[in-house]
Amino acid sequence: MVKTTMVARVSDGLPLAASMDDEQSETELSEYKGQAKTIFRRLNLNSEPRCSIESGNYIFHYIIENGVCYLCICEKSYPRKLAFSYLEELAKEFNLSYGNEVDKPGLRPYAFVKFDTFMQKTKRIYQDTRTQHNLTKLNEDLQDVTRIMTKNMEDLLWRGDSLDRMSHISGELKDSAKLFKDKARDLNLQALYRKYGPPAIVILILFS
Repeated sequence: MVKTTMVARVSDGLPLAASMDDEQSETELSEYKGQAKTIFRRLNLNSEPRCSIESGNYIFHYIIENGVCYLCICEKSYPRKLAFSYLEELAKEFNLSYGNEVDKPGLRPYAFVKFDTFMQKTKRIYQDTRTQHNLTKLNEDLQDVTRIMTKNMEDLLWRGDSLDRMSHISGELKDSAKLFKDKARDLNLQALYRKYGPPAIVILILFS
């Protein structure tokens, strides 16, 4: 299930809105909310527009649209497709309601606290994965979420890993190069077998 949601401006990490959580959730998620703020500080215009970041028992999902980052913290068992569908709905409504105010100079933290009303209403819709609404969402032919970059919080905090789009592309290029190298080696082996395999088999039969 979606545990909590945060919205921030990408250019400087300014928090724009956040869901109001009960006292138990606040205590349970305090460390993870701190990690979410770290993610916001790491974002820039070159960051991946969609990403999942694993941390302990939870997973962060975020999307970036029109210079705003929408992030939710979910249980790991919660379907990724629903999490991103939830964030898409938030982004659409937020942009309609406040899109022209996001870059105003002198904007204060949590300037759009009233957006919590829409977040809570939408969150309730997405809580139960077995409802018809959510089953329909799961079956829709949406963007392939399996291709969305997945990171580990420990790598971000302690190993200097990056959320930049070029970092992801570089990783994909390395994987592609390795795959090409492996395929080339297999083709070479097959060519050698076709050339020398049959004579070698005849020799083995003659001298056995």
